[in-house]
Amino acid sequence: MKPQSIGRALGVGLRVAGRMAGERMAASANAAVNAPASQPSSEAAAAHTRAAGQAAGKASRGVVRGIGGFLRPFGRVGGIVWLEVTGVFFLLFVVVFARALWIYRASYAQGPDHQKFLVSAPLVLVFLYLSVSSFWRARRR
Repeated sequence: MKPQSIGRALGVGLRVAGRMAGERMAASANAAVNAPASQPSSEAAAAHTRAAGQAAGKASRGVVRGIGGFLRPFGRVGGIVWLEVTGVFFLLFVVVFARALWIYRASYAQGPDHQKFLVSAPLVLVFLYLSVSSFWRARRR
């Protein structure tokens, strides 16, 4: 969404909400001045409350749509940045376990550090997969 469209959507939503609030205040002021001395019926009060609730709901939906349109691009960029940071984080584990794998490479078949080598190898593969897949998902977005 273009910045002009975001501002336009937000501005339209706020103008509509302001106009509806002004009309509601004017209507309640006119009703107070023109009201007869007798008590209004409960049905009329319920209808007035329902109409006020519907007007407020329309206004809030307009504002929510405007704010949602404004924040949508930031959510997309935030998701991409999150995936890239996660990929770097997993890549740090790859570096740590790859170093251990390199140190224990002489014991790959048998030796004193055979178990450490066998633990390090799958961990390097798992974290490498997680890192690469995170960067891949960030690229696809």
